[in-house]
Amino acid sequence: MAGSHAHVPLSQDPILSARIEALQLLADRMCSRVMVVDRDLTIIYANEAGWGGEPRLLQPAKCYEAFLNRSDPCGTCPANEVFRSGEIRTLSCTVRGDGANCGMHQAFPLLATDGRVESVLVLFGARTRRRGQEGAGSAVVPESGRPAGEEGTAELIGGSPPMRELVNMIRLVADSPASVLLQGESGTGKELVARTIHRMSPRGGKAFVVVDCSALPETLLESELFGHVKGAFTGAVAHKKGLFEEADEGTIFLDEIADTSPQFQAKLLRVIQEGEIKPVGSNRAIKVDVRVISASNKDLGPLVKVRQFREDLYYRLSVLPLFLPPLRNRREDIPRLADHFLRVSCSRHRRPVLRVADEAMAALVRAPWPGNVRQLQHVVERAVVTARAGILTAEDLLGRAPEPEPPGDLWTVGGEAKRQAERERIARALQEAGGNRSRAAQLLKISRASLYNKIRIYGLR
Repeated sequence: MAGSHAHVPLSQDPILSARIEALQLLADRMCSRVMVVDRDLTIIYANEAGWGGEPRLLQPAKCYEAFLNRSDPCGTCPANEVFRSGEIRTLSCTVRGDGANCGMHQAFPLLATDGRVESVLVLFGARTRRRGQEGAGSAVVPESGRPAGEEGTAELIGGSPPMRELVNMIRLVADSPASVLLQGESGTGKELVARTIHRMSPRGGKAFVVVDCSALPETLLESELFGHVKGAFTGAVAHKKGLFEEADEGTIFLDEIADTSPQFQAKLLRVIQEGEIKPVGSNRAIKVDVRVISASNKDLGPLVKVRQFREDLYYRLSVLPLFLPPLRNRREDIPRLADHFLRVSCSRHRRPVLRVADEAMAALVRAPWPGNVRQLQHVVERAVVTARAGILTAEDLLGRAPEPEPPGDLWTVGGEAKRQAERERIARALQEAGGNRSRAAQLLKISRASLYNKIRIYGLR
């Protein structure tokens, strides 16, 4: 494949190999620089733009050898921190007096089957010249002055670091035909992200079909997705085309995939593996070309361990996993979100344009938001409908004065108490393990992948 390093095997781990191959499919078509390195900083893969016009080396090479003409590693390479922590990082590779840097902008951990970070995907924000070609002051030439995520992601509102990371990942995975798994709490906007990925993909002009797997019983879910023939069951009075067939050449979004039964999961696995469906009551297979984007507000890793979710299906669905941040982890986006929902709601309900008072906006930023962006949207819309003045107060929005008060209902109190207790227990386990995350995961009796996810959710370092 163009761009791949022929002398370095992708990986002996089947899951990691599948993820790198999926990245190749999309990165080879990108003009942005993309590279994958292993723990020794050996280049496993770099796309055409990643080589930057330089002649490719015929033997396995370290990134610092290929791009900077160095014989030893950069002493402060930020990618090493990603290997250590397993966290998605926004990075800045700075000049250290030797007149060169690699322009590393972001790095994403690529996990193997056992949850260990075996490789790192590197995105570059600038194009690098080799040492000696340019002076120290011109070692980095920007590829583009356009902000990340400007094209195609306008509906994803927010400029916080978690949102910038999410937008960059969306741009990266959009061109790939590989399956995407969206994980995040309820109300974080998983369907919106799925629609954005579809719209930015080569399938954007085809159908985008949404299926809420939690809203349908298993028998009806199978009929809805795969279709049925006349007489297949009581009430099947005619042939019916399934949603997978409706989504042919497009994208199907399976929301709340964790709520499906093992029997249905086995049938879905066959569809993804073979690219064909069998309508209920029929022995005839129908070929379909559908990209699958699935979503869950539950961490599927622990469900796999207790056999509540098929392991083979999990790895098929999570070739390209994305984690959506909760609203409490990107509070700086709340004013922009509130203003957006305010404009939309005023237009929908034919109200004059309203404004949020400064103290009310501060109260919105401080609020816990267990329902995330969806809850904020409903709060703003309710205030637009019920407000009597042109300026919305904290009482209009939150039903109380701006002074911080504990939430009154038992559900919210219980949820917040549970989250706080979980956060404190994870922090204590990390302290007891001396920062060793594998040991901390053992103490907590959860997988390392689950621990990494919770560390991101709670903003622990």
